[in-house]
Amino acid sequence: MQLQQLACFVAVVDEGHFTRAAARLHVAQPSLSAQVRSLEREVGGPLLHRRRGDVRPTEAGERLLPYARRILADAAAATAEMQRVRGLETGVLRVGATPSAGTALLPPVLRRFHDAHPGVRLELAEAGSRDLVERLAVGALDLAVVVLPVAAHGGALATTPLLRDALLLAAAADGPAPVAGPSAAAADLGDVDLVLPGEGYDLRASVLDACAGAGVSPRVVADGGELDVVVALVRAGVGAAVLPRTVVEAAGGALRSTPLRGPGWSRTVGVAHRKDVPLGRAAAEVRRLLVEQTA
Repeated sequence: MQLQQLACFVAVVDEGHFTRAAARLHVAQPSLSAQVRSLEREVGGPLLHRRRGDVRPTEAGERLLPYARRILADAAAATAEMQRVRGLETGVLRVGATPSAGTALLPPVLRRFHDAHPGVRLELAEAGSRDLVERLAVGALDLAVVVLPVAAHGGALATTPLLRDALLLAAAADGPAPVAGPSAAAADLGDVDLVLPGEGYDLRASVLDACAGAGVSPRVVADGGELDVVVALVRAGVGAAVLPRTVVEAAGGALRSTPLRGPGWSRTVGVAHRKDVPLGRAAAEVRRLLVEQTA
């Protein structure tokens, strides 16, 4: 069995879909499918039930899955240890971040790190906190900036809070205010033209949960974009969006914001890594820079 075969198999099981698994691993789908078929030939039978839009492991696949995760995690730990021994001259650092952190918090930190250690290649992953935590747990990432708290995973992850980020109702600076008055509540969102990010975004879940709790239906005028698309639509005056303060500030005056009152309109952003794997020097340095920047 080869590591690439196991990585492809685990990704397909996690995503439940070959196309999404290929995108996650940054490989072509035919190549990923070939790796899985090769693994199935080696083990002597099918590992996946292939249904359109819904791929699930067979009984043999369920038996193999925990071993595959453990092998991949051990391989990642070995790589991290070798990087730690080599120092910060070469190597690869795999960093994950939520879209808002990837837009506003991480770039200046990675700029400082790259300027000091240009020989270390950065591999970046942008996803929701739940997905990033899963990737950390199986050794696919070295470090991730996520919304806290995170899933326990048997206590396998260590987290450090970085900042408390308020969520604001943002609109175009040169357009009308989305609500009357100095602040807005969840119940007011039923009367606002809203732009929502796509499935898997923590921000989307926050808005929909708040609206449901207030007994209102959000008036969605644009749905499903990536965070930079959401910000661009808001700047263009298509609608308003609930955005973290860090993202609003990063827009440089192009957005006006209204505070949101009531519970649930702020979140703690932190950095997470595995406890059972020694943190490599590159990951430790980026973690230090994140803490320093947000102190």
